Amino acid sequence: RSCDSTRQGCSSRAGPEILMCGIFGMFSPSGKALRHPELLGPMGDLLEHRGPDGVRSLVSPHVAIGCRRLRVVDLRREADQPFEAPDKQCWISCNGEIYNHRALRARFVDYPFHSLCDVEVILPLFLERAMTGLADLDGMFGLAVWDGATDSLILARDRAGEKPLFYARVGEEIWFASEIQALLVGGILSTDLNEEVLHWYLSLGYVPEPHTLMSGIRKIPAGAAVRFRGGEQETVRYWRPEEMAAPVAERTTISGLQEALEVAVRTQMKADVPVGVFLSGGLDSALLATLAAAEAPSRLHTFNARFVDSSYDESDWAAKCAALIGSDHHEVRIDDGSLMEALEAIVEGVAEPMSDPAVLPTYLLARRARQDVTVVLSGEGADELFGGYPTYPGHRLATGLSWAGPLLEPLRWGLSKLPESRQKVPLTFLLSKLLSGLGKDVFDRHRAWFGLGAEVAHAGGSSVRPAFPEETTASLPAGLAGLMLLDYLTYLREGLLPKIDRSTMLNSLEARAPYLDRALAELAWSLPENARVRGLSTKSLLKKATLRWLPASFVYRRKRGLSVPLAPLIDGALGAEVDRLLDPRRLGRQEILDAGTVSRLLVEHRSGKRNHMRSLWALVMFQYWLERWLPARA
Repeated sequence: RSCDSTRQGCSSRAGPEILMCGIFGMFSPSGKALRHPELLGPMGDLLEHRGPDGVRSLVSPHVAIGCRRLRVVDLRREADQPFEAPDKQCWISCNGEIYNHRALRARFVDYPFHSLCDVEVILPLFLERAMTGLADLDGMFGLAVWDGATDSLILARDRAGEKPLFYARVGEEIWFASEIQALLVGGILSTDLNEEVLHWYLSLGYVPEPHTLMSGIRKIPAGAAVRFRGGEQETVRYWRPEEMAAPVAERTTISGLQEALEVAVRTQMKADVPVGVFLSGGLDSALLATLAAAEAPSRLHTFNARFVDSSYDESDWAAKCAALIGSDHHEVRIDDGSLMEALEAIVEGVAEPMSDPAVLPTYLLARRARQDVTVVLSGEGADELFGGYPTYPGHRLATGLSWAGPLLEPLRWGLSKLPESRQKVPLTFLLSKLLSGLGKDVFDRHRAWFGLGAEVAHAGGSSVRPAFPEETTASLPAGLAGLMLLDYLTYLREGLLPKIDRSTMLNSLEARAPYLDRALAELAWSLPENARVRGLSTKSLLKKATLRWLPASFVYRRKRGLSVPLAPLIDGALGAEVDRLLDPRRLGRQEILDAGTVSRLLVEHRSGKRNHMRSLWALVMFQYWLERWLPARA
């Protein structure tokens, strides 16, 4: 019925358990015996980095659920997942954190809990309310529940999509796992490149849910649950942020936002292990670090990337913030050599093409942080919720200047003749982007600004596709509020959160995002546009709130963001690999990308005429991914 193996002995210590895991399993909806139960162990082995401290499974003839566990406290076997209900007819396994587990536990005083684990409280909640109980969970999670009473499997994810969960139909069975590679074990699942959604990756750098670039493998949508029962499959959304993203009259005071920020950080600082903060030197991470330092039981650890290229480096600002709050500050040197090390780890360990180059320094930060802490706080979500991207005022300018498009044509022409700067977000780049968006549909303009910047034609089909999935854009509110929600539903969910999850979990490090706290997010959605973007000023209300803790010099700095000096990497240390991976003969044999377009991008980039580093990087990562995970297509 159950099996487990551990790498550490049991402990008699009892206390609140904080854990991060990888989950996996198989389910036969027909009730027939599983065809390959012997692959359950290898599935878990492929997720060892998500939970290196032990593995346990619950197995019956037609269902099996497993969990790899990252132990932090309470090393007793009683706290190991999966958990099962007293009547053995309900099993659960969860990757993530349930932050309100103490309040939920207090609701079920008669339930015979076996541990103090945050995940176990989901069992009585499910027994009482079934899938509707998911709305009561505050946290980040990818979870699986087998309900023996109805013989159904329920797979669900948290509201923002912080934790991943994938599934595939393997014959008549449903296989699921926290990461794609576990679904490929044994070569049983037949998969190929999903060319139907390739255009999303080539224009945006990611594939929107529920799709993936592998045919037959899908993502569980964020804020939703998918139930498999018999021959039926049902998706239920328990959270709809678009219903809250209709701003009301400004009613949130600065003090109200300040209180919500403090509560969010205090909640996510709860752990019996050291907690650190990724500190970039920007507003979002500086605010997190300041609030976290006030909650930390001992000196807070902060971690910053120090780039050799000074135009990308903000380590001096991070050091100033660390000195201000008195943290134990650690700098991680980022140069070509370390970036190549991170690239090798990402290519080898992540079965998705990571087009955001910031995954490399994030991986290096996580590797260093794991030496001192098991949990880090990170600033994902602040820009989407509080209006932090320069594209937001850019849309206002583009709308206001739409009448002047022909008059500005000489300026656009002049900018096109200048060599594009290789510096980090130069003003000429922003001006060029602004002019390129004049006269475009708002979603086409947003893709041009927020996407990869240069279209790469798919060799086998038309490149004329909707800028974003129509089912996503159809429900958006008007104005900047809609664009912020669009970024939340797409770029944050499919680009930023996978980046932070995969890079930290490869190092067995848990990352938490306090800005994505449920109450804080709902507060942000209630704000009118001008409270978030006032005129050309981004994060207006958040900046005012932050002045309580940080000086104006921190608060009103120009936004920089974590980025990577890709241009010299593409031309230098990675140059030979770029030539190999993007060789026109190779692309011609693949018949996936238009070889002529790719060659033009590379020539323009290396001549200094244009800076196509983002597009080229996405293509390089796509080719690495093909080579590693779909070698027959490479």
